[in-house]
Amino acid sequence: MKVVIERKSYNTETAIKIAEWDNGRYRNDFSAIEETLYRTKKGRYFLYGWGGAATSYAKTFGNSSSEGQSIKLMSQDQAINWLSVHGFVDEIEQHFGDCIEEG
Repeated sequence: MKVVIERKSYNTETAIKIAEWDNGRYRNDFSAIEETLYRTKKGRYFLYGWGGAATSYAKTFGNSSSEGQSIKLMSQDQAINWLSVHGFVDEIEQHFGDCIEEG
């Protein structure tokens, strides 16, 4: 998917994939969600998401809805938090090791 947001191009084909997550449901389930965190070559982060008709990614048409997809820009902190929430500890250390300190 490719979009332009605030005069900047974000492309899932050319960005670096950091991590993929899904909620474990089959794609034909209305509540299925798939998300992928990316970093552009210039160091900006974005989340590509796809979801079924009963998700926040759904597209509505009058009284009905269907699957949808979108790209959401993320700050470095939001990217780290997304990885943390979904249990991607190794990816945090690999991509953000200089931002993490021992507790």
